[in-house]
Amino acid sequence: MRVSRLMLVTLRDDPAEAEITSHKLLLRAGYMRRLAPGIFAYLPLLWRVLQKISAIVREEMAAVDALETLLPQLQPADLWRRSGRWDGYTAGEGIMFHLVDRQERPLGLGPTHEEVVTALAADLLRSYRQLPVCLYQIQTKFRDEIRPRFGLMRGREFIMKDAYSFHADEACLRRTYAAMDGAYRRIFERCGLRTVAVEADSGAIGGSASQEFMVTAEAGEDLILTSPDGRYAANQERAVSLPEPAVPLPAGPCRALATPVQTSIEDLCTAHGFDPTQTVKVLLLLARFAAAPDRGVLVCLRGDQQLNDVKLANAVTARCPDAGALLEIGPLLAEHLDADSAVPFGFLGPHLGDLSLRQPDPRAAAAPLLRLADPSAAELEAFVCGANRVDEHLVGACWGELCPLPEVVDLRAAQPGERCRHDPSQRLEAARGIEVGHIFQLGRKYSEALEARFTNEAGEDEPLWMGCYGIGVSRLAQAAVEQHHDADGIRWPVAIAPYTVIIVIASSQDPVQVALAEELYGRLLAAGIDVLLDDRPERAGVKFKDADLIGIPWRLVVGRGAGERAVELVDRSGGTGKRDLTADAALEQLVERVGLQGASP
Repeated sequence: MRVSRLMLVTLRDDPAEAEITSHKLLLRAGYMRRLAPGIFAYLPLLWRVLQKISAIVREEMAAVDALETLLPQLQPADLWRRSGRWDGYTAGEGIMFHLVDRQERPLGLGPTHEEVVTALAADLLRSYRQLPVCLYQIQTKFRDEIRPRFGLMRGREFIMKDAYSFHADEACLRRTYAAMDGAYRRIFERCGLRTVAVEADSGAIGGSASQEFMVTAEAGEDLILTSPDGRYAANQERAVSLPEPAVPLPAGPCRALATPVQTSIEDLCTAHGFDPTQTVKVLLLLARFAAAPDRGVLVCLRGDQQLNDVKLANAVTARCPDAGALLEIGPLLAEHLDADSAVPFGFLGPHLGDLSLRQPDPRAAAAPLLRLADPSAAELEAFVCGANRVDEHLVGACWGELCPLPEVVDLRAAQPGERCRHDPSQRLEAARGIEVGHIFQLGRKYSEALEARFTNEAGEDEPLWMGCYGIGVSRLAQAAVEQHHDADGIRWPVAIAPYTVIIVIASSQDPVQVALAEELYGRLLAAGIDVLLDDRPERAGVKFKDADLIGIPWRLVVGRGAGERAVELVDRSGGTGKRDLTADAALEQLVERVGLQGASP
């Protein structure tokens, strides 16, 4: 390809809309253009990158016997209602774009395809003899992000590879899950990415186990916690650790303590010499469900700990199985309470009596307050807490004497520097990561809801076992830029670069330079190497800056030495720097080093 025909438009300054380096570089280098928040056009250079990534994905999916298909983007609401996810994905801050057709039938634009593929499996897979089966697709997905940002990192329209496997038993599911784990590691390695596999929360997808693959980068939105020995890695949403031991509270009977205008743990500890680990804080929250009345949630944490919202949502969902989708959990405010139940802010202790919530439907029975305590609070033998009286706390309160101990469940957010559970001598270390892949063991959640059943060897019907495996193809492309760039621009890994070599003619007015460049261009094409010829009538400096910016791995500069067939070979990765060679020697080295790695997919 000749640059003069590439529709290449580069920018010298960073666009105002871009926040992180990879977003800035992809816009500046002419890889994409923004049409609306979270919606981008993939220009020819980026499309070639995406094609190369997709080719690697297809090869590795074929290696684990996955079958490529293409599923509809428009999905009937009925399927999502049967799985119980329609309300959660469309109400409140739900991420599904949804619409009504001319027959008044509700539809959704697919953010994911568990329901669709399970419905197909219910129709097509009837016997254990057909199993296992794995289907995958590469196509556009849609998510109505509240705050789209960082370019392709969090968009409203994006390209994704998603695969779904079906099995006769859990052991087979686990084998495929392990095979996909290996395939994903090979995909990311072949794409030139440094990734970390971490334990993850299954979120709205669900399932018994899941693992994320993170590209380590300072701009990552996710916090990864790992152990120095390499035996533990988890997203902070999922991570567990051992908190520091609490400072024991001096022995003595429970007593009241006047605490005027002390409405925070910091104020309380400063005024009276307590350590935050000696206190219990209580959060009073309201859970809203799709198919049940609102429910109050009371959470007890040790005063120095932070609540993990994901762990809390999982705990509430597990304890309200018939309530439908959990729409949100937020602070419980005065307007949620009956007049005789209002409680001032900062006025709560763990012995708070049952609250009566205002229900939107007066016929709805009030659900009892859901009481939960993190182990950090439950393990305290005596503590300081609110007394449920204005300007007063209790010192030396104990579970059992004060009130029954709530149900104990892990709710705290693990932090960097805390002790690892598997080895307390190890301390968690933090890194930022960009999620580029996620694999799930779904179990029977969807097959039971959508009645996808098969006949087993004993002639009995049972639900299919399922797995789900996703890769963000467009996100992976930008993650590669975030991990591979320098002050001058992008430095693409060879395997996914839009072109492998760029030939720069220093002076397009010199017929000798043009002739040698054209010869090298033809010979590289004949060798099966993707090559770009910068034949524009621009100054050499402009061409060099553009070559650095767009990040082609190898650059051949044809300049004043063309008459002696001398060229400059530049390794954009920085491995070998710049070298002056004869044209034949440069060509031989490129063919030897690059070979067919840069061939078109």
